[in-house]
Parts: sequence; C-alpha cells; structure tokens
Amino acid sequence: VIREEDAVSVFDEVPAVATLDSDLLAAVRAAAAAAEDDGVRMQVNSGWRSPEYQQMLQRDAVAEYGSEQEAARWVASPENSGHVSGDAVDLGPLAAQDWLAQRGAEFGLCQIYANERWHFELRPAAVANGCPLMYDDPTADPRTQG
Repeated sequence: VIREEDAVSVFDEVPAVATLDSDLLAAVRAAAAAAEDDGVRMQVNSGWRSPEYQQMLQRDAVAEYGSEQEAARWVASPENSGHVSGDAVDLGPLAAQDWLAQRGAEFGLCQIYANERWHFELRPAAVANGCPLMYDDPTADPRTQG
C-alpha cells in the first residue's frame, strides 16, 4: 500500500513518472488537468518500476499471500509487468480513481483489473469505443503469463 505522503504529482519529473511511456504520460497529464478543473487532484502512487524493485514487490507479495499463485493476483513478475515496461500507472487517491472510472476513457485511460481500481493503462481505442472489459485480476491477463 502506498502512503499518501509517498505519492507524487503526475507533473513531477521523478523517474517513476518521467520514465512512463510518453503517450501514457501525456494521457495521464491531460486527464489530471481536466480532473483538477473538476476539483479532483490526481497523484501517481506507483509508475515506472525497475526490474529489481518489481522483483522485490513480487517476493514481498509471495510472503504476504502465502504462495506464488495468490501473489500473482496482485503483482506481476518483472518480465511481465506493465510497470517495468512503463505501460502502467497506479493513480490515486480514491476521488481520482472514481473520476477516472467515469471519465478516463475520454483520455484513453482504462482500469485493466477489477481487483485493482488504481491500476490504469493506455488504451487509445477507448476514446472512441470506451474501455474494454476488465480482467478479474492479473492472472486472467494473457500478457502477464510467462
């Protein structure tokens, strides 16, 4: 769990933000500006992650959840993580997640996993077609299977 004091602005130039895929970052920043106009502040709870950090998160999840299978519902391997590739971002706080649930598709930002309301990825077709159906969790996503 990311503490609120650890979250950063989507406009910060820290590696977790600046290393995101440039199209994803542009969409997140555009959405954040629109959300701000609606009185909602958006923050990055977790963005780009190094493979080493992702591996640590995976090890911690196995310890917390008791098995690799259960941990995989919450944390992908470094080889399969959208965070390591810069293609995923965890946004908050709750008000921003709610705002994105309603308006994220306008910016191509979609919640991907039903169990992770904070996890968003860029789906450019969502601007015209809406977001695709969510996977129950990362274990149902063929991209995370390794």
